[in-house]
Amino acid sequence: MTRDGLLILAPLRLEARALSQGAPSAWVVRTGAGPLRSSCAASRIIAAAGADDVHAPHAVAIAGVAGGLDTNLPAGTLVVADKVIDETGRVAALLPSASLIAAELNARGQRAVIGTVASARAVVEGAHKRATLAALGAVAVDTESAWLVSAPWEVPTAVVRVIVDTPERELRSLATVTGGIKALAVLSRTAKVLVEWGETVEAREVLLASPRSFCAGVERAIDTVVRCIDKFATPVYVRRHIVHNRHVVEHLESMGATFVQELDEVPDGATVIFSAHGVSPAVRQAADARALNVVDATCPLVAKVHNEVRRFSARSRQVVFIGHAQHDETEGTLGEAPDMVVLEAAGDVAALEVADPDRLAYVTQTTLSSDDVQDVLAELTSRFPAIVGPGANDICYATQNRQEALRSIAPRCSTVIVVGSPESSNANRLVEVARRSARKVVLVDDERDLRFEHLRDAPVIGVTAAASTPEMVVDRVLDALRGVGPAELREVSSTSENTSFSLPMEVR
Repeated sequence: MTRDGLLILAPLRLEARALSQGAPSAWVVRTGAGPLRSSCAASRIIAAAGADDVHAPHAVAIAGVAGGLDTNLPAGTLVVADKVIDETGRVAALLPSASLIAAELNARGQRAVIGTVASARAVVEGAHKRATLAALGAVAVDTESAWLVSAPWEVPTAVVRVIVDTPERELRSLATVTGGIKALAVLSRTAKVLVEWGETVEAREVLLASPRSFCAGVERAIDTVVRCIDKFATPVYVRRHIVHNRHVVEHLESMGATFVQELDEVPDGATVIFSAHGVSPAVRQAADARALNVVDATCPLVAKVHNEVRRFSARSRQVVFIGHAQHDETEGTLGEAPDMVVLEAAGDVAALEVADPDRLAYVTQTTLSSDDVQDVLAELTSRFPAIVGPGANDICYATQNRQEALRSIAPRCSTVIVVGSPESSNANRLVEVARRSARKVVLVDDERDLRFEHLRDAPVIGVTAAASTPEMVVDRVLDALRGVGPAELREVSSTSENTSFSLPMEVR
């Protein structure tokens, strides 16, 4: 029979039946249990694929049950392998497909974890043998995956195993034990997700926008926290998130930083860092009153906007702030002048009431889209011709560079992936820029937010990242894309960045 598409390999008849029941149209082949049968089956299938009347699979999934090695993973847990090893610890395969498949399973209510699967030459019984494999970093063990995945498939490969027993409760018969029945039911539900993964596999071109990820202000803020942790007694406190990225915050927390919302959570006399987004004068005064050791990590470009507000106010001008009302940067800037007004969109200008139309000035949030700012400014200057602004654009160079880099690739992309946190203004503005020309745009915190629907029918994918996103997170997204087919990666650079900011005096 001529078959192509996704090939699902199942060692046991019961496993193959469960998978076929879950996806009746799937191409499921039973390999037989153990290393020898697995190797022979893989060789036979690959040889047959070269015959004139048989098509080669374009993706291979190995699925079945496994023994648990981690006491925290109960029976019925799906293990999606990112690495397969043999019983000596030799790596049989690294599998970039793991993150996408696990994310899709979890999104559909099936508990799936990513981990290492070990393959032994015989069924592993006894706590000591399981502990030995667990010491190699494995969370589950079978007797087939290492030999099946080592075959020269030359296509994307996945390994998904359902834990059927645990170190504390070993099973003797898959067919008669309740745990085995539960595992097979989970396996059946998994089949449809595997088929959809196979449908997502295709060769792609990935356009990587440059510049992307950290800007000089973000690097300065993070380095400030790291140096404070090294220099001062921990805990070192940080008011609000130092930058709007969960990965950065969690990493700094692991080093000893404590993030708080307000200063009343900081003990008297402790070290507190102000985030890159800046703070109002009232916050500075409160810190002084408490004798806090303040280290200011405000981005110099945000500090520039604060200085502009003070200068305009000193000249008796009312200041209009173009930005997002709930953002930390907005909150800090508004504190510089009591009569400031926030405009979020061009439509807000019609309702704007000012004390004196001839004594009006504007500043902008540093992380806005330049297109949106121009729309608001057009309305402002039309209604208030005497309005004045800063001598230089308030939108930060990094924000503009990342938006321009994205504009250069978005029209060519089927899907654009913006890597950044939902709280990041910079990331959300990139999404808005991409939506002006790309068919599909998705904002992901990391690779776990990707779904098959984002990647299906997308031969050209654009990738960029907010100024607060670590490059290592972008690398993880790119690895995940390799799990759904060969990806020709091409970096598209619109400009280079060499800006740097000196650290606060307290940590130089």
